[in-house]
Formats: sequence, C-alpha cells, structure tokens
Amino acid sequence: MLAITNKYIDPLSDFGFKHLFGGEPNKEIMIAFLNALFEGEKHIIDLVYNPTELAGDDKENKKIFFDLLCTGDRGEQFIVEMQRAAHDNFEDRCIFYLSRLIQQQKLMNKGNWKVKLKEVFLIAILDFKMKNCLSDDYLQSISLVNTGTGKIFHNGLGFKFLELPKFEKKEDELENELDKWVYMLKHMHSLNQIPKYLDKRIFEKIFKIAEMNELSPEQQLLYISILQQEEDDIGLMECKIERAEKEGLEKGLEKGKYETALAIARKMKEEHFDPVKIAGFTALSIEEIEGL
Repeated sequence: MLAITNKYIDPLSDFGFKHLFGGEPNKEIMIAFLNALFEGEKHIIDLVYNPTELAGDDKENKKIFFDLLCTGDRGEQFIVEMQRAAHDNFEDRCIFYLSRLIQQQKLMNKGNWKVKLKEVFLIAILDFKMKNCLSDDYLQSISLVNTGTGKIFHNGLGFKFLELPKFEKKEDELENELDKWVYMLKHMHSLNQIPKYLDKRIFEKIFKIAEMNELSPEQQLLYISILQQEEDDIGLMECKIERAEKEGLEKGLEKGKYETALAIARKMKEEHFDPVKIAGFTALSIEEIEGL
C-alpha cells in the first residue's frame, strides 16, 4: 500500500534514500550512519560525494550505476546500495562493483604497485533476507580472512549487509547507535513523531528533512511516482518468484510421480505382468518398461 498519506517519506524508497543520504549539504547524515555502521572499526570525519556512474573500459563493458558512492577523509571509498527486493546473483554483483573500484584505482595510478590501494567497502541496506545466510544477526560484516585461522588477510576490502527483516527490536530495546539507525530506516514511514529513544540532533535533522510537508510540490509528485513504480516492480518480482516456486514444485511432483511409476513397474515386471498391462497401470511407455 502506498505510504503517500504518511507524515514522513519512506527512507527505503529510491527517492527517500537519496533525499536523506545523498546530498552534499546533508553529508553529516551519511557520516553519522557510516560511523554507527562501522562501530569504532573506522571513524570518518568528512566525505565527498562522487558521481554514481562508472564508465566501462570499452564498448563491450557497460557502465555501472551505483545508488551512492562517496569517499572518506582518508581516501577510502564507500558504495552504498539500497535494495528492496532480492535479485539473482546479488553477491556476485557486489563483488563486481568493488572490483571495478579497485581496477579504477590502478588505472589512475597507471598500474604503479608502489602506491597502496585505498580501502573500498560496499554497504547494502536490504529489505529482504539474503539467500546466502551466514548469520542470524541483522548486520553481516564480510572481509577477506584466512579460513584456517579466521585472521583477517586484507582489511582494505569489505562488505556490510544490513538485513532489515532480521531486525525485530522494539523502541525500548534499542541498545546502540546502529540499532537506532536500523529502527529509523525500518519504521520511519509509519511514525507520526520522533521516538524518544532517537534523541540525537542528527535524528531530529533527518526527521525534519523527511517530512512530506517539507517537500516541494514537484518533489512530492516525484516521490509518489517513484513509490508507485517501486511497488509495481516489487509486486511483479514477487509474482515471478511465486510462479518459479510453483513451477519448481510442480516439476518436483511430476518427478516424484514418475519415480513412483518406475518403482511400481519394476515390481510388476518382477511378478511377470504383461508389459501392456503395466503400461496401462503406470502410464509408462512400452519402451520405458522394457528398459527396466
């Protein structure tokens, strides 16, 4: 159902996410979010927004479009993606995105390996549970590690996946800053006021920017149009998934019936039943029966 009558825009929509997180004047919002996400692992003081379009190497390689791409004060790069619905080979796409950033760095340095690579990270905010579930926690942090010792091999490349459906904490159960951000992302569109547990100035700013009344008429129209399109796309995706699951179930049932028919045919053949009678009973062909 469209959330066009709500007080606040949906931060998980394409418009809402970029409106709140993607503007240079409001970059302190992104900085605060990233610092909460890295939980002391990193401390970002400043960042700049980069173009979200990355050109291909040649005509054969297509351009890549990110939701957001920004560079921290130490040169580290952050791809930030918002995904409402699951996509095939999503993990592969994430790896490809980071590999292109690394490749771009080496091209800019003309392949000079004396220049150390800057850190690259991909942050994905997901409104679905990943198929490749590595943890029951709502935050999955992935890096290159030694599989034998568990020690980090290279900490300059990493992924952070926020799986919002796994977050089930209530307002009075929020334990840390990241909990607050995830609660805000998941519930803002259905709230009528700022929860008392989100008492920091940064959240006051976010809720102020997110008010529908703060949008211009043109922005409101754009938001509603994008929201409608996203809901249509998600509905179409769910129908495709449901259809695929149904087809898979039907194929499974057909396979099960066929294997049962073969088992019955073998038993009847052992009892010296006439092949024609076996065929009539199991719906198998004479050729299939004779081949048993």
